Amino acid sequence: MHVATEKELHPLSFTHAHGIFKVTLEVCSVSLLHISPVWRMSSGNGSRRKVSKQQHFSSMVPSDPGTQAEIQGLFNKVKTYRKPVSEEWRIPDPNVALKHPTEEHRHLQELKASLNAVKNQLSDKNIQVWHQHTNSTNRAGKIIAAVRSAANAEICTQAWCKFYEILGTFNLLPEDALRNGELNSVHLCEAPGAFITALNHYMKTNESTRYCDWGWVANTLNPYHEANGGSTTIADDRLIANTLPWWFFGSDNTGNIMLQKHLLDLQVFVSNMHRVDIVTADGSFDCQENPDEQEALVASLHYCEVTAALLLLGPGGSFVLKMFTLYEHSSVCLLYLLNCCFHSVSVFKPATSKAGNSEVYVVCLNYESKEAMRPLLSKLIRNYGPNLADREALFPSSVIPETFLKQHDELCSYFHTLQVETIGENLRLFEGMSTEQRQRLDHIRDCIVDEYLQRFQVSFLPRSRWISRNTVSPACCSVSAGRPLGQKKQTGSFNERRELQNLSWRERIGRSCHATLIQSHCTEDRGMGCVLEGPWSSCHVDSWYVIIGAALPAVRNSPFCDLGLLNHLNEALLDATVYWTLVTPCHSCSVACTASVLSEAAGLCILKGSEGNKKKKLCMVFGSRSAWAAGEGQVDDLVLTFSEEPSFPQRGCILLHDGEPLYQHQLLGCIMFSFQTLSAGDGLLLPVFSALTRVTAAVVFCLHACFRSVSYRCPPPSGGVGALLMCVGFCPEAAAPMLPVLTDVQSSIHQLMGNKQSQPGDRQVLQFVPMEELLKGGLTEFLWTMNSEITQQKLHLLMQS
Repeated sequence: MHVATEKELHPLSFTHAHGIFKVTLEVCSVSLLHISPVWRMSSGNGSRRKVSKQQHFSSMVPSDPGTQAEIQGLFNKVKTYRKPVSEEWRIPDPNVALKHPTEEHRHLQELKASLNAVKNQLSDKNIQVWHQHTNSTNRAGKIIAAVRSAANAEICTQAWCKFYEILGTFNLLPEDALRNGELNSVHLCEAPGAFITALNHYMKTNESTRYCDWGWVANTLNPYHEANGGSTTIADDRLIANTLPWWFFGSDNTGNIMLQKHLLDLQVFVSNMHRVDIVTADGSFDCQENPDEQEALVASLHYCEVTAALLLLGPGGSFVLKMFTLYEHSSVCLLYLLNCCFHSVSVFKPATSKAGNSEVYVVCLNYESKEAMRPLLSKLIRNYGPNLADREALFPSSVIPETFLKQHDELCSYFHTLQVETIGENLRLFEGMSTEQRQRLDHIRDCIVDEYLQRFQVSFLPRSRWISRNTVSPACCSVSAGRPLGQKKQTGSFNERRELQNLSWRERIGRSCHATLIQSHCTEDRGMGCVLEGPWSSCHVDSWYVIIGAALPAVRNSPFCDLGLLNHLNEALLDATVYWTLVTPCHSCSVACTASVLSEAAGLCILKGSEGNKKKKLCMVFGSRSAWAAGEGQVDDLVLTFSEEPSFPQRGCILLHDGEPLYQHQLLGCIMFSFQTLSAGDGLLLPVFSALTRVTAAVVFCLHACFRSVSYRCPPPSGGVGALLMCVGFCPEAAAPMLPVLTDVQSSIHQLMGNKQSQPGDRQVLQFVPMEELLKGGLTEFLWTMNSEITQQKLHLLMQS
């Protein structure tokens, strides 16, 4: 079994099992000639199916010149910088870079103040009501549903429609790449992956690209890494789960592209590409609590994305960067740098980008030779990091030509006017809309759907030619529908949300959507009916691998729990004055008695012999014998044996939950001991703290694979915290191949715990069963339900204390 160390850890450590996929319509063959897992697809020989507008939508003809002009204007919100023939726009001397304090541009700051004054009029609007209103006034509001229906688009989101619009508006695909029949793309901050699926759709349905061999890799914050916060991490993993080897998460497994070592590792990761032709960067942070400073908050991320693109792109390549307002000096410098590095730079507001927000896309075409850029690029890489834009200005204003500043000023004024006019119109219509206004708006929205489909020649793509079809790779899996994939929903007005931040955690929970759930007392049927039927026969132990990365500071994120509840619990644990594992149990909550648990376990474990005689079975119980004494004497059909249960995390590790390495080490020890002791048909009762992390989730997966059924009780009969896993019908033949693997995992955890004192850069085991396996079957839904109930019960106890 291979253990990936921090130095070697990224998908390179296990891609020998995947390689590069060459996909055609008729055949799927796997090539193991390359190391890096670049998803490579040729479009095949399938016939192109045109969308019949008559089949899906009635043809809409604008009734007047004004309406026609409005429709055309929606698709032409673009400004392109015009380089002077004197060639005065040159890459500045690296010696002046990152040396001077940041500056302000008077007129741009006036535009910023003006825009924020307009946006501040929305502070008292309920965000859900306002979004519903702006969705109804959005001219392009019907496009997503139309494309989803007419084109059968994969992950058809607003991002899909925006990027498809960019592809149809600009010559983004370099001509050299198309002539050579090979196109390679890298997608930064890409979750959930709509740019990738839009590019796939475009290439498969256009005559000029149908036969081009396309390879891609992507990066994003890892949705499975427990330390990644919910406000920055996209939980939607529909594409990621099915294409994991093509996603770069770096040596610490976080996927944070703002780390220098990850930038350099990414360069190695894509080194098997002949040349990188396209880089996209769609990153952002959740700035809804400080919208006035969105541009400054994301400036360092934009610097990192640009640096990565300049490092990765080959000559003639294209770059698409999502930005927002362009008023700060950091943005001025960045746009000037891009103009020095590319033949053409345009700022584009897609029709499918909501007109009232600040989002724009910087589209850069025909990258110059990297040689001219190399000295400055080296300096950017040396200073690369999450604070790159917070230190000094990239360039002083003195090296930025007036001809550029004048054009940039005009560009910012243009997009400022568009946004202010849209917000103003939405505010007016929010007060009331006449029947005539509504009818005209509906007519325009229908016309714009037709315009989008015709302008960009949106064609139908069968599911068999999607990227994540479940027939391509052994790594593909069927993602469980047991958990929601969207981001947290904002509620109330901006002013109300800001007021909430001044309340105590108890008051915030009391106003949350989880309040009723948390405040309700446990009933006896809690957890009953949620069962994993086994043994799970389709696990592939020989393909398991250990991922080691930076030690978890806290468990902030989990694909196996309601993130809203987990956020509330973490907040409560930070503020609680009482150590929560010592909180007095709630006497109004019903707890399953030991006798009923043992009786149920006995009934499930009994095997009848040929004469019909009952055969006693062993049940291993991890816990204190005294806690089970009341039930032990009432069960004659089980032979009980007791062992010490895993200890709870230390007082200083409360935010780690089940992510504390010592706890994981002990839990694995319990599993290994039971696998070595139990016989066919025996049972196991194991208390767990929670199963939020991939390591503990994998332990439950192992139990699922080795027992006929796994269920849980929450809270456990002992009245403690967590849940009791009840496993019956042990299958020794399923457990045998797992034991050496679990031994290796436990050994890795033990070794890393021993090195904790000597090595300041703490590391820990993050995963040992591939996510593709953890997301199969009913395991995800089982874990989601169990963890959410555990978290709810912990919050319940804290609220009572």
